[in-house]
Amino acid sequence: MKKVIFLFVLVLLSGMVLAQEEPINVIVLGAHPDDCDGDAGGTAILFAQMGHHVKFVSLTNGDAGHYARGGGDLARTRIAEAQEAGRRFGVEYEVLDNHDGELMPTLENRLKVIRLIREWDADVVIGPRPNDYHPDHRYTSILMQDAAFMVIVPNVAPEVPPLKKNPVFLYSEDNFQKPYPFEADIAIDIDAVFDQKIYAMSAHESQYFDWLPWTRGQLENVPEGEEARLQMLAKQRPFTPDQAVRESLIKWYGEKGGSVSHAEAFEICEYGKQPGEEEIKRLFPMLR
Repeated sequence: MKKVIFLFVLVLLSGMVLAQEEPINVIVLGAHPDDCDGDAGGTAILFAQMGHHVKFVSLTNGDAGHYARGGGDLARTRIAEAQEAGRRFGVEYEVLDNHDGELMPTLENRLKVIRLIREWDADVVIGPRPNDYHPDHRYTSILMQDAAFMVIVPNVAPEVPPLKKNPVFLYSEDNFQKPYPFEADIAIDIDAVFDQKIYAMSAHESQYFDWLPWTRGQLENVPEGEEARLQMLAKQRPFTPDQAVRESLIKWYGEKGGSVSHAEAFEICEYGKQPGEEEIKRLFPMLR
């Protein structure tokens, strides 16, 4: 009986310790409404389920990404879709009022990004690598890189208090090979939340079931029903681990990593804090 009571108290105390841990603040930067969702949506759901804080930020309003619509009408649709996606992911979603296709790494935009990271008190910042076919994606990465040190400099954007520590800055996965392939330093198993991720992504109807199919010449193949559309999106965006991501999954999850079907991976940017394995496990508690 004493042993049972001891174990009960131990479990209770362990729960109290976990409950007292500081929430982890994660901010994900994307060029367009929907970019954050694909890059880190599953990881965001896992963070949110554990009581941590995640914010998605689109640096443009998506007002050019359509074959028949544009301007303010399209921007309003993309913003509304992002808000619905944020509700489904369990994250805060902000869309900045920069024109799609016209994002530039200006001082004004750099200061916006610095303020956003500071206001979120970010522990982790995630964004794209600077190697990409789309200029908005490239410049989102440059803006993230340019903020990576400045977030701790008091005399830059002084109206927002500087962070006391530099966050860990991470690149999301891509398939570009030059000047060097993506390096999967961290890989997250999203099997348990994959269906929720696809459902949340599907809130961007004008993107996934309108604009992108049109760019591929497949608009006529988009089904009408929600279930069929979810199946189509899951098939198109399976987030299947390649060999490098598989090796990272095995590193972090052991033998279980060999059987993961859906994953998100991240590369550590050299410009922010350089975490060791224990720090990575602290910042990504789903790896513990």
